[in-house]
Amino acid sequence: MTFKPAWWCPGAHLQTLWANRLRPRPPLALRRERIELADGDFVDLDWTSNSRGPIVLMLHGLQGSSNSRYARSVLGAVDRAGWRGALLHFRGCSGEPNRLPRAYHSGETGDLDQIVQLLHQREPSTAIAVIGVSLGGNVLLKWLGETGDRAPVVAAVAISVPYELSRAADKLDSGFSRLYQWDLMFALRNALEQKRRQVVLPLTLTTPLRFRSIRDFDDRVTAPLHGFRDAAHYYSVSSARQYLKHIAVPTLLIHALDDPFMVPDVVPKQHELADCVTLDIHRSGGHVGFVAGRWPWRPHYWLEERVPAFLRSFIPSPAFAGKG
Repeated sequence: MTFKPAWWCPGAHLQTLWANRLRPRPPLALRRERIELADGDFVDLDWTSNSRGPIVLMLHGLQGSSNSRYARSVLGAVDRAGWRGALLHFRGCSGEPNRLPRAYHSGETGDLDQIVQLLHQREPSTAIAVIGVSLGGNVLLKWLGETGDRAPVVAAVAISVPYELSRAADKLDSGFSRLYQWDLMFALRNALEQKRRQVVLPLTLTTPLRFRSIRDFDDRVTAPLHGFRDAAHYYSVSSARQYLKHIAVPTLLIHALDDPFMVPDVVPKQHELADCVTLDIHRSGGHVGFVAGRWPWRPHYWLEERVPAFLRSFIPSPAFAGKG
């Protein structure tokens, strides 16, 4: 399924900003469920309106949530397909700080595993698929590689994944991409400051919080909170690229070569992939952008079409097969 960028939305940055900042936030009714985790913390799931049928679990990007435009866009497409969409908020991302000092990161797969296992235990005969976006895509691919043929899911889609975290951090600290880094750092600082008011953190931090870059934040916060020596160790262990050959679930990787969050050659080569993994690479599309359509007042968000089209090969779609 070919992506053709809109003529009125040219270039990586406009594709990225239109889809994630400039477009109206898609309306979507959601129901929240709180899940208590084994270590005493919690995560929140936001469910779409369908009450039965296959489950499509979505993982958001860094400091994302069910309020993110890309999340509401894809969840809306999932809902229209007749499936039950659910967005898993990583710890601390649902509008309330999590209880423990630790939070989430690009390589943290334990919470995803708990939630998928819980959903599978609730409904053993229900098909489950997973969509991961950006950081969430890295988490998804790492988990799929770790679990192999034990993963109780029938299909997966990963969008705009930073396959090599160290190189993505470098890219975000260069040129115009610093705009995205500034935006992410603003969100990370605010979340950390809010959490410091409620939880004692085993960190030495200045007030006000000052971080030079994503790498600096990962070196001083992410790594020590989650048992890594430093940012370099965290990036090395957590990057998804090294796990792709071990995936045993049909998986689609959607990526644009002009993604401003990373350099083009972080995209894995065919020989690095398991046979069940499909690369869907496009020259343009930005980061979680993929904006098409003939006119700006009638945009077409291609991911809303591409993701369900892939998943329909593996899970039933009541919206198309007929309800009942």
